[in-house]
Order: sequence, then structure tokens, then C-alpha cells
Amino acid sequence: MSITGRIHSLESFGTVDGPGIRFVVFMQGCPLRCQFCHNPDTWEVHKGTEYQPQQLFDEIVKYKSYMEFSGGGVTFTGGEPLLQTEFLLEVSKLCKKQGLTVAVDTSGYVWNDKVKEQLEYTDLVLLDIKNYDPRVYETVTGVALTPTLKLLDHLKEMKINTWVRYVLVPNLTDNLDSIKRLSAHLDQYPNVSKIELLAFHKMGEYKWKELGLEYKLADTREPDKELLLTVKNIFAANGKKVSVNL
Repeated sequence: MSITGRIHSLESFGTVDGPGIRFVVFMQGCPLRCQFCHNPDTWEVHKGTEYQPQQLFDEIVKYKSYMEFSGGGVTFTGGEPLLQTEFLLEVSKLCKKQGLTVAVDTSGYVWNDKVKEQLEYTDLVLLDIKNYDPRVYETVTGVALTPTLKLLDHLKEMKINTWVRYVLVPNLTDNLDSIKRLSAHLDQYPNVSKIELLAFHKMGEYKWKELGLEYKLADTREPDKELLLTVKNIFAANGKKVSVNL
């Protein structure tokens, strides 16, 4: 039986999911239920458009020259791309044969032998760490933090380039003590080359309403510049590279 994957959408000229110009594949399905998710329409595993690996690669390779010229590549995001690792692995192998770099944006929650194999074909991991306090993490996502930290350890062991992403949400993920502890923890990981501080926004709120879901952060404001600068400086301790995405 041929391998198929479910894709939510494709973006041919992405500039925020890794270096350079990137072909971004938004994969369908996610085990997390993050309160600040701006793509809740990717949660359901049985939705999306079905692709075979070669079929998706044929779309990706059309933009090879743009990716090579800009130092970009392919980014698999979602949803949670590692839910469909068997499919992802086949597409990644095709990309690598053509010299295209592969980035995977993941929560780190899914872990199995196929994920280990996938990481052998992955140049960059964008690891979303929603919070460092296990209780807050579970409140935010609905799942445990432990698998994410285990993946971080494996990425260090494999020396895989990693960007850590942190979404700053006022009154939810802005506890400075927790952020300081996460920053200190990341000092142990030389493979973490960058921390991306992402400012909470409500651009996906309308999707929650369309899906009939309760959006708990309707009254939450975006973080102000002072808070963003404070958190940036915490993460930048000991010379870590930090970018702020508004």
C-alpha cells in the first residue's frame, strides 16, 4: 500500500519558518490543544488534502532555485508534522536527494523510532517550548512537557541545529521566573543556535469561532514592548542569539 499524507495547506515563499525563502508544508493533525493556537483548523487528523510523497515533492521542487539562492529550504509544520512521520520521511529523503535542506517545526511531543530516523534527514528543528513550568505547560497545551525536553536532549546528542520558539502570552506564559529557568536550562545545549521570541497575537481567533471552539484568550492583549524587551534580555543571557517576531 502506498504511503499518503494529509496536508492542510502549502506556502511557496515563506520567510518566518527558518532561514531564507522556504517552501512551507502545513501538515494536518495535532495532539496538542494550545490555547493560543492560530491554526486550530489543523488539529483534526482526518481533514486536509491527501498527497503521495512524490506528488508533494513535485510541488516543492518547482521552487528549488528560490530556495537555493536565498539559503532557504523546506519547512514542515502544522499541526504537528511528526504525527505523519512515515510520510514526512519519504518526502524528506526526496528533498535531500535534490540538495534541499529540511526543517521540522515541532512541539516535540511525538517520539518513536520513525522520528529518530526522520531526524537523520533534518537540518534544522524549530522546537516549540510553550512553557518551562510543567503545570503551566499542561494548562496551555493539554499534554505533558517531559517529551519535549527528552527530544531536546536527543537533538543535543545528535548535534542537530535547533531554534527554540517561545510564544509570549500575557498572564499565561509571561512568568519571568519560569522564563529565567528555561533560559538557564538552554545554556546546556550548544546545538540551540537561536531563540525565537514570538509575540502572542489573535489573528487566528476567527478560526476558533468558525469551528465552534471556545477561545479562552479573547480578552488577552498582545505583549507590550517593555515585556518583550525584558524577556528578550533574559533569553539573551550568556550570549544566546534571540530574535523577536511581532
